[in-house]
Amino acid sequence: MAATAKKRRIGILGGTFNPPHLGHLVIADQVATQLGLDQVLFMPDAEPPHVDRKITIPAKDRVAMVKAAIADNPRFSLELTEVERGGRSYSYETMRQLTQQHPENQYYFIIGGDMVAYLPKWYRINDLVKLVQFVGVCRQGYTHESPYPVLWVDVPQIGISSTMVREQVRRGQSVRYLVPTLVDLYIKEHLLYRG
Repeated sequence: MAATAKKRRIGILGGTFNPPHLGHLVIADQVATQLGLDQVLFMPDAEPPHVDRKITIPAKDRVAMVKAAIADNPRFSLELTEVERGGRSYSYETMRQLTQQHPENQYYFIIGGDMVAYLPKWYRINDLVKLVQFVGVCRQGYTHESPYPVLWVDVPQIGISSTMVREQVRRGQSVRYLVPTLVDLYIKEHLLYRG
């Protein structure tokens, strides 16, 4: 009689990654360590569904930067489901696809503490919470309350944002130690965020 296989614990860190920075890596590493995850998948979106539309560069550049950012950590991988599907990215559709393709995985969907308050507005949230375990990354000034089940993880507060990195680059300032070295090199080589 075959024993029931233990599900692999997989974190999902989605985002625009425009560009990926050290804050993303710290969050992924801390959540993986504290929750004993087998792997964290970095999942760039094709087109963010949020109302406050960000000026994003092509997905191929964001994917290349994520690949460069996570290259030295065997626990991190790239998940291209949303980029390959194209169009607007809805977490429910993506996670339904992933859970069907990989029933051996238990997914932990990592979001910032600031995003937890928006969960009631997420597309098909009541169905999504049946597919994934949400993990909220604690942020100062945000409540730990949600009508949905959220696992809370404390991580070091790192005040880096993609917006800040883009602004630094636009002004010709250094982004060393804000982004991984290979991401810095990619930004310079491809003249990103200059205009």
